[in-house]
Amino acid sequence: MCGGPALCDDIGYVRKDVPIGDPDFGKAFPCPARPVSMTTAIVGALNESSSVVSLTHMTFDNFMPQGLGISAEKQKNLQRAYDVAFQFAEEPRGWLLLKGGFGAGKTHLAAAIANFRLQVGQPALFIVVPDLLDYLRATYSPNSAVTYDERFESLRGAPLLLLDDYGAHSATPWAQEKLFQLLNFRYNAQLPTVITTNQELEEIDLRLRSRLADVALCQIVTITAPDFRQSGANRVESELSTLHLHLDQRFANFDLRERELNRDARDAMRMAFETCKHYAEAPEGWLVLTGEYGCGKTHLAAAIANEREEAGDTTLFIVVPDLLDHLRATFNPNSAVSYDRRFDEIRTAQFLVLDDLGTESATPWAKEKLFQIVNYRYAARLPTVFTTTQSIEEIEPRLRSRMYDLRRCTIISDFAPSYRGGDLKPANDVRKKSKK
Repeated sequence: MCGGPALCDDIGYVRKDVPIGDPDFGKAFPCPARPVSMTTAIVGALNESSSVVSLTHMTFDNFMPQGLGISAEKQKNLQRAYDVAFQFAEEPRGWLLLKGGFGAGKTHLAAAIANFRLQVGQPALFIVVPDLLDYLRATYSPNSAVTYDERFESLRGAPLLLLDDYGAHSATPWAQEKLFQLLNFRYNAQLPTVITTNQELEEIDLRLRSRLADVALCQIVTITAPDFRQSGANRVESELSTLHLHLDQRFANFDLRERELNRDARDAMRMAFETCKHYAEAPEGWLVLTGEYGCGKTHLAAAIANEREEAGDTTLFIVVPDLLDHLRATFNPNSAVSYDRRFDEIRTAQFLVLDDLGTESATPWAKEKLFQIVNYRYAARLPTVFTTTQSIEEIEPRLRSRMYDLRRCTIISDFAPSYRGGDLKPANDVRKKSKK
C-alpha cells in the first residue's frame, strides 16, 4: 500500500470515498500519491509488451466506415461501430465488446483506439489473447527476468487494456482461469477494457458472459460487414463456394412448368417460387427445400444466393459432402488453412446454402461437424438455406428438431415432381414461419 489520501492497492489504484449512486462509486483511479517514476515504469512495461507497435498503421483516419461495395444497411452498421469506438477512444470508460466475422474491422478499430490513446500520451496495452497467455507462460522459465506475479499485475492493472481475438486461444482450464482472473479484476475495478471476438455470446465462458451482459458497464457492438479483404471490387469468392457454377440460375429464368403440371402442382410450384423470392429480398431465419432430384430445389436455392451475393452479403453455396471434404483437408500437414479458420468461415458466413443435405456419409464425425455448424447458425439466427431429397422425418434428429422450430424456419416440401418426368402429384405442404 502506498499510503495516499485513500488506501490504494499494490498496482497504484484507489477508489474514491463517495456515496452509493455517485458516478465514481466503485471505480478505480490512479493514486495521486503514486510516484511519477512508478507510472513511467508501468507505461514503459506496457509499451514493451503491447502488440500495437506492429499496428501503428491502423488508425481512425484510414478506417473506411462506408466499407467497400456493401449495402446501405451494412454501411450504417459499420459507421455506428466506428462512432462508438471513436467516442471510447476520446474517453475510455467501461468495457467495449466488438464482435463480428473475420476481416470485419474489429482489430482495426481496437488498434485505432490504442493508437489514439498513445498519441495523446496515455498508456494502452493492446495484445492478442493467445500471445497474452504465452506472455504469462514465459515467466515460468528459470531465465525469465520478471516473475509471474509482476507480469500478471502489469496486465490486470493496465489503465487501458485491449484484448484482440478472444476465443482464438486454446481453451485449457489454465487458460480459462487466467483470463477469468484478469477480466474479473478489471470488471470489479471497472477499468477500461476493449475485447474483440468472432464468437457469439453463447460460446463465451459463462463467467465472463455474465459480466459482458452488464449493460451498465459493457457496450456490445456487432459488426455485420463482410471481410474487408473480400469486399466490393476486391472480393474474392471463397474457394469453398460453388456459386459460380450456378450464376445462370435466377428467378427470371426459373421454369414454373405451367403447361406441364396439373392445377394442384402448378399452385404448389408457384407458392414455392414466391416464398423463395420473398425470402431472397430479406432473408430471415432458415429455408428448407425438400423434393426429389430434378424438381428445381437447387435452382431456387442458387437464385436466392445470387441475389444475396449481389446485395453485398458474403455468401457460401456448398454441397454438403464437399463441405466435409474441405474440413478433412485441413488435417493435412501441408494445408494452407487451419481447421478452425475453415470451420469458422462456414459457420459464420453471412448467408449459407447447404445443397444436397443427406447425401454425405453418415459417419459420427460427419454428423457431429454438421450439427456444430447448424446449431451455431440456429443460435446466432444466421440466414441459411437447405436443400435435400430426404423428407424432414428422415433428417438427423438433432437437425430436424431445429428445422421444426417454425418461428425460425420455413419448410417447403415436395413442391414439384422431377423435370425428368414422374407422377404429377401435388405438393405435400408449404409450412410458413409463424409470426412472432
